[in-house]
Amino acid sequence: MQLLFKKRGAMLILMFNLLLIFIGIGLIIPIMPTFIEQLGISGGTVGLLVAVFSLTQFLFSPVAGRMADAVGRKKLIVSGMLLFAFSEWQFGYADHVFEMFFSRVIGGISAALTMPAVMAYAADITTNEERAAGIGYINAAITMGFMIGPGIGGYMAEWGIRVPFNCAAAVGVMAAVITALFLPESHSSASTGTVQKDHVPFFVQLAQVHRQPYFFSLLIIFALSFGLANFETIFSLFVDHRFGFSPKEIALIITIGSIGGPLVQLTTFGWLLGHFGEQRVVSACLLLSALFIVLTLLASTWTMLLVATVLVFLAIDILRPAVSTQMSKIDETQQGYIAGLNSAFTSLGNIIGPAVAGVLFDVDIRFPYILASVVLFLCFVLSLRQEKAVLHKASSDALRMTRK
Repeated sequence: MQLLFKKRGAMLILMFNLLLIFIGIGLIIPIMPTFIEQLGISGGTVGLLVAVFSLTQFLFSPVAGRMADAVGRKKLIVSGMLLFAFSEWQFGYADHVFEMFFSRVIGGISAALTMPAVMAYAADITTNEERAAGIGYINAAITMGFMIGPGIGGYMAEWGIRVPFNCAAAVGVMAAVITALFLPESHSSASTGTVQKDHVPFFVQLAQVHRQPYFFSLLIIFALSFGLANFETIFSLFVDHRFGFSPKEIALIITIGSIGGPLVQLTTFGWLLGHFGEQRVVSACLLLSALFIVLTLLASTWTMLLVATVLVFLAIDILRPAVSTQMSKIDETQQGYIAGLNSAFTSLGNIIGPAVAGVLFDVDIRFPYILASVVLFLCFVLSLRQEKAVLHKASSDALRMTRK
């Protein structure tokens, strides 16, 4: 618990602000169908709005990560929160499709500025031993915001369909003010030296990323986002077709399924990584998430489906911060850039996953889940090879130290 109060309670401030931000994001989820229906927007346009947000985040995240290394984390976090507030306000008052797309572009930029800076900040103020717990706290705040937000948004919609958007904007401004007043800067570019790759264009860096030691972790990030996007995008459609569940029953399953993740992230996540190591936890969660998605396909009752959903979300909620922790230990001088790549590959999975899931669902409602399971299982097989390489390197290093 000492970590929460380290550096004038910086971790608590980060968690509180992320909780506010993701409550703000969650506020609008239950009223989006009604809002879009009132504006007469097609389902295809909705898909494009999601894709534009993720594409913008994908393009800007590595650049924002470099900026976080160059100018510090705090400025980007405050800027990102203010842009988030503006994008939500703009979307709430939009009367034309162009205004909605503009809002989603701004929202994508805000996510690109905020998330890499927050993850880099968490890495700055934690030691290697504390890193897992710190990133676990961050992910717990995000997950809890998503859980709380939709419920609050549903009640706020009773006062008006645009009220949740205005509240989300107010929450974003509040978070920005709290950060500006109370969060100390954690990073100085002079303290770690100048990053030599700053002049290299983004797409050149992306083409060369396969040479980096964190490339395999980025592949897992993509596979995880792709698989989760496949799972979540068609979940309501899948259970509606398969079981005929009502929206209330679907919401209840998702809400209960989301509870386990933050509980583990806040309590035992650091112990898991400390006891088993990041690589073993990553491998285990890849296998379990693939198996639990298959279990979802085999579920024949509400209870079985609930258990499968809880297990899928739990495995993924452990896997995501485990990979982030692993990446953060690779290069202490480029935390912002690595966190930016993490965010970019997450966005890439979020772009491709829903599009593929929608096409496959039209062919067979089981195909998106089958593909997600196969992709995660293939990453598990690759992770076994990575684990062997890690163990071999560790034993080689130990042997060299013994000889000295």
